[in-house]
Amino acid sequence: MKEKKSDDNIWLTVGRYLALMSTVPASIFVGYLIGAWLDERFATHYLVFIFVVLGTVAGFVPIFWDLTRND
Repeated sequence: MKEKKSDDNIWLTVGRYLALMSTVPASIFVGYLIGAWLDERFATHYLVFIFVVLGTVAGFVPIFWDLTRND
């Protein structure tokens, strides 16, 4: 008999993509929180922008890894 791969289960696939989908907003939110805290701590106004951009990049990295992996 042919064995099923783990990607054949629809719920595993849905869970994998939901996890990938949630990384971008979560990393942007964490970047915003860190930047806002640093802006308040050091009396600046530009660190929020920098950390939101870094959070966005950090959120897309797992998506690129998933797209480029060889199954």
